[in-house]
Amino acid sequence: MRARRLSVTSVDTMVDGVHFRTGPGWLDHEDVGWRALAAALSDLAAMGASPGEAYLALGLPPGSREPEVIALIRGAGALAAESGVLIAGGDLVAAPALLVSFTVVGWADEERALIRRDGARVGDRVAVTGTLGGAAAALACRERGEPAPPDLDDRYRRPRPRLAEGARLARAGVHAMIDLSDGLTVDAGHLAERSGASIDLQTRALPLQPGLDHAAADRDPVELALSGGDDYELLVCAPPGAELPDVTFIGQVTDGPAGTVTIDGAKPADDDHDGGGYEHRW
Repeated sequence: MRARRLSVTSVDTMVDGVHFRTGPGWLDHEDVGWRALAAALSDLAAMGASPGEAYLALGLPPGSREPEVIALIRGAGALAAESGVLIAGGDLVAAPALLVSFTVVGWADEERALIRRDGARVGDRVAVTGTLGGAAAALACRERGEPAPPDLDDRYRRPRPRLAEGARLARAGVHAMIDLSDGLTVDAGHLAERSGASIDLQTRALPLQPGLDHAAADRDPVELALSGGDDYELLVCAPPGAELPDVTFIGQVTDGPAGTVTIDGAKPADDDHDGGGYEHRW
């Protein structure tokens, strides 16, 4: 245990057939273990917290085989080792479908080192780490029965939580931060709602994943970047003068209606559904 003055906790649960799919052409159990821990750690990254311990609750359906369970734990263990995380315990139960739930604990020395979702201010610049749309494009390829380009498929199979980037951004003085699990438009809406402001995103500035045009096939790459899920990048709002590492500036916090997101100054076409967003289906 690595207790410090302050702790934060996050729980993330994934279910086969809802958040992922196993079997030929889909994910193996090592991938499932990695992705489940990555999703939980990404929440710590979005707070700027240092990762500490993780606890695994595993629900196994009838017919589960021991090698599959070992592979799942091996996948989670590989990411834990890479991230400096200790898997300290957990629970094992029978379940109607494979269920993987991680509780993770993060640490900080002072409250101001932890970033929340409710601090965005009118005039803040909006920025994102990394590139967008790769995981959604890889999923689209799999749904078509086609292999995804390796770089994109890695984004879907083995996402890497931006723990180091989150800590650096917290030190740089960002006002608000969230990880992109449900899609850029939806998660930007969460920041806007919690902060009582509006966010405008500029499509020309979006850092699209290389190779997205080919993998997206008949889908608009910009739409994948806006509404595709599982990118696990960090979206931040920061004062205009802040010098931020590792980011692309993609928009601004405005004084529009609280909780709204506009795209290039206009409401998304699918505004009734919060601008799209990832539906948890495999």
